[in-house]
Amino acid sequence: MSAPLAYLDEAAVRSVLRWDELIAAMEDALAAFSTGRVMQPVRSVLTIEENARFFAVMPAVTDDAMGLKCVTFYPRNEGTALPTHMAIVLLFSPQTGEPLALMDGRLITEMRTAAVSAAVTKRLAAPESRILAILGSGVQAKAHLEALSGLYDCSEVRVWSRTPDHAKRFAGAHGATAMEAEAAVRDADIVVVATSAQAPVLAGRWLKRGAHVNAVGAARPTWRELDDDAMRNIIVVDSREAAVKESGDVVQTKPTIYAEAGELFAGLAAAPVAETTIFKSLGLAVEDVASAKLIYQRIQARKEMTVP
Repeated sequence: MSAPLAYLDEAAVRSVLRWDELIAAMEDALAAFSTGRVMQPVRSVLTIEENARFFAVMPAVTDDAMGLKCVTFYPRNEGTALPTHMAIVLLFSPQTGEPLALMDGRLITEMRTAAVSAAVTKRLAAPESRILAILGSGVQAKAHLEALSGLYDCSEVRVWSRTPDHAKRFAGAHGATAMEAEAAVRDADIVVVATSAQAPVLAGRWLKRGAHVNAVGAARPTWRELDDDAMRNIIVVDSREAAVKESGDVVQTKPTIYAEAGELFAGLAAAPVAETTIFKSLGLAVEDVASAKLIYQRIQARKEMTVP
């Protein structure tokens, strides 16, 4: 008889996730995805209420992991005690089909998104990058600051939010400077766009040559966060198939996609560090499954260490 299915709450997930390990796991997962070693459909999204309530199902199978994430996206929760994104991840053994663990997916979604951006930034941003601009002041803004600060000496961090008080609060908590969006982006080496915007908040004319942008919002085909000028730069995505269906920035501008992130990690595409680059992130099931596998392994190792 199978052992009872373990449930790992957010505290348990947080206790074992480390940025360096997670970033490396995301590189491996996306390299596997872009070299055809992952079975994964584009996520299935039910629109319960347009622009307000969404429910998505995201399965993936790799050589050594299998799982499913169910995630809700409720933009109307912004500013309330409830997160805009909530999720659970179910991890299975790909060898036997046995369910291994059920875990809270909110923190997984938060951290794996920023970890993927950090992994791409390592390939595309200039090594001497020092000025970080963040458009947005919520969960992903904080996660990206944490992930990128481990890779770069961000001597200057700038933040903008559509709600100025939120930007000031973020700045005070994280040693950043709150300012207008254009001022934040001008001369920045790395830019993060992490808002719930449905219309562009980043103008391409603000970007200096060689800047790198991680854009993680606007995951609906009718939503935008980058203007047309920004989308004329070198575009990297996590999945070509998903980007042309889900990303409003891609759907509406039809850019030439230079590469998938996994192609960079697998050495199939060169990293154009001297160019202005845009990473348009949507988030993939394989990222969640790889994260869940890492968490499960670390929890199991901890249990083994405590056995007398």
